[in-house]
Amino acid sequence: MGEKWQEVGDRVYVRRHVSYDLNIGLVVGDGHCLVLDTRMSHREASDLIDAIRQITSSPWTVVNTHSHFDHYFGNAMFLPAEIWAHVRCAEEIERDGVEQRAKVAGREPEDRRAEVEEVEIVPPDHTFTTSATLDIGGRSVDLRHFGLGHSSNDIVAHVPDAGVVFAGDLVEEGAPPAFGDSYPLDWPATTAAMLAELPEPVIVPGHGAVVGREFVINQHAELSAVADLARRAHVEGLRDLIRQFPYPEDVTRQAIERAFLQLDALPL
Repeated sequence: MGEKWQEVGDRVYVRRHVSYDLNIGLVVGDGHCLVLDTRMSHREASDLIDAIRQITSSPWTVVNTHSHFDHYFGNAMFLPAEIWAHVRCAEEIERDGVEQRAKVAGREPEDRRAEVEEVEIVPPDHTFTTSATLDIGGRSVDLRHFGLGHSSNDIVAHVPDAGVVFAGDLVEEGAPPAFGDSYPLDWPATTAAMLAELPEPVIVPGHGAVVGREFVINQHAELSAVADLARRAHVEGLRDLIRQFPYPEDVTRQAIERAFLQLDALPL
């Protein structure tokens, strides 16, 4: 609590939280604003709302960058706003949200379980498949889905008049990318498409410090190495290759497991 806003472009703000090292975005237009992700509980969302009201009193539209709990469990606190996301994000929250809440509550410290258990699961009510453009008080914010990556439904928010891209968890700073339900074979191409089509100097990752293009280019190279080595390991075995992966062994094994699921599903 008490985290400060960082202005990374004209009336474009990032608030980096101690909880999950999560970044929340805020884009302020004339008489309206856009909130990117809503944190992991009603209590955390209430803290976020108080912080937003230090910047603007305008009504908001909400975007969920993907269907992981730390990015949408606060949705109910922003109603009756429109909540935008990729169509698969809404589908996965509708299907898995209650189960996800139970799992998160079960692994939180005892003093935080009630905080998670009180969360009302609210899926996005406005969806798209490839792209959408929102008018935020006279400012255009472009939402794009470039492909599979950290999840099945990652989206990127581009604020062209400020030169800022909110990349969600397609980009991670301060820790390795999270591969839990990822698509490691597709993630490099998805990141490459984002870099090619959105040549902006400021990129906000889902977690960690704000970065520039060079950081994302380097992370793309790491993701490409993961995909290439996983393909080799699927044929050659892992023992002689595991030390060549760019991430710690626990992260590597999760990435390999996900990559092998993809490879095993390919037709012979």
